[in-house]
Amino acid sequence: MLVKYLAPAVLAIGAASAQSATSTCTVSGGTTTVNSQADATGLANCKTVKGSVVVTKDVAGDFQLTGPQIITGDLKIENNPNINNIGSETLEQIGGEFKLVKTTQLNSINLPKLTSVSKLTWQSIGNPADMGITQLNKVDEVTISDSHLRNIDAINVTSIKSMNLDNNQFITKYEPAIKQITGDLNIHANGLDMEVNFPNLIWAMNLAVSDVSKISFPSLEVVNGSARFDDNKFDSFSFPNLTQTKTGDISFVGNENMQNLTFPKLTQIGGGLLIANNTALEEISGFPLLETVVGAIKLRGNFTEVKFPKLQSVRGAFDLSSTNDVTDSCKALEKMAPSKQGGNGKIEGTFDCESNNKEANQDTSGKTGSGEGTKGGNGSDNKDSSNKDSGAAGLSVNIGLFLAAAGVVAQLLL
Repeated sequence: MLVKYLAPAVLAIGAASAQSATSTCTVSGGTTTVNSQADATGLANCKTVKGSVVVTKDVAGDFQLTGPQIITGDLKIENNPNINNIGSETLEQIGGEFKLVKTTQLNSINLPKLTSVSKLTWQSIGNPADMGITQLNKVDEVTISDSHLRNIDAINVTSIKSMNLDNNQFITKYEPAIKQITGDLNIHANGLDMEVNFPNLIWAMNLAVSDVSKISFPSLEVVNGSARFDDNKFDSFSFPNLTQTKTGDISFVGNENMQNLTFPKLTQIGGGLLIANNTALEEISGFPLLETVVGAIKLRGNFTEVKFPKLQSVRGAFDLSSTNDVTDSCKALEKMAPSKQGGNGKIEGTFDCESNNKEANQDTSGKTGSGEGTKGGNGSDNKDSSNKDSGAAGLSVNIGLFLAAAGVVAQLLL
C-alpha cells in the first residue's frame, strides 16, 4: 500500500491535519509508487507531495488523484495499456515532468486546475478526446510524439524553452500563442498536409520544420540560431519581418513544391545559407537587403536567375550550381569573388558558379559531378566525381557537413 512509501513524519499527521488537507507529504526515497486507485486515494490529505508520483501498469480504468495541489517532482504513467482516464480536481502544479508513455487506451485527461508543468512528455498515447486541461499557461519543455491526439490546444503558453512535435498523424493544424522560444522548435512527420502558423512568435533560438503544407511566421524578427526547412510541401515561404540570424544557418532543402522564397528584411545570416534540391524554385531574388553572410553560401537547383543586390560580405565560399543557364547571374556575382579570382574580395572564400549541370540537385558537395556543366566566373572546373552523391542520403550527409563547416568558418572569422 501507499503508506509504506511515506516518511515517518507523514505517518504522524493527526486526524485534524488530515481533515484540513493542508499537509506536506515528504516521500521517502523521493518516489511514491501507486499500484491501485486505493493507493492514490491515500494521498488525498496531502496538499503538497514533495517528490515524484509513479503510477504502475497495475492501475486500470479510471485513475483519480484528488487532494494534492502540488507535486514537486514528476508525475509518470508509463507502459500502461489499461488506463482509460486520468483526472484530478485539485492538481495545479507539477514541478518536474508530466510523463505519459505507451498509454494507448487513454480516452481522457481531466486536469482543470493544472497551470504549471516544468516538462511535458507524451509519447505513444491514445486519443484523449476529452482534454480537460484549460488553465495550463506555463510549460518549459514539450515533447509530443507518436500520439493519436487531434489537437494540442490545451498547451496555451506564450513562452517556452523547447517543443518537439513528431509523428502525430492526426494533428493537421497548429496555431499557438507562443511569442518566444528560447531553445529548439522541431516539427516533423505529423498529419498529412499539416498547416503551421505562429502568428505571435517574435524571437526564437532554433527552428527545424519538415513535412508541412503551409507555414507562417508573420511576426518573427530574430532567430538566434538556425532556421531549417527541409522536405516540406508548401509552394511558397516568406519571413516578412526577419532581420537576422545571429549565429546560425538558414537551410531550405528538398521542398519540391516551393516556387517562391522571400526574406524582404533580412540583412544578416550568422552562419551559412543553403538552398538545394527545391526543384520548382527557378529564381533566387527574395533577399533584397541581405548584406552579410558569416558562413558560406551554397545553392543547388534549377535556377535561371540568382541575385543578391546588397551583398557586401560572405566570409565563407560562394558555390552555385544550376541545371539551367545562369551565365548572366554568374557574371554579375563573380565581381564579388576573392581578389585571387579577379573580384573585389567581398566573397572571402572561393567562388564557383556553374550552369547546365544536370546533377545539380543531387550534389551538394561542391563537385561538378560528370563535369558536363559549364563554369561561369573564374572558379576552377573540378571534374572529380568520386565523392558525388546520389540521392537524399547523400544530401543529408553533405548538408550536415556544410552547416558544420559554415559554423566553424563563422567562429574563426568573427
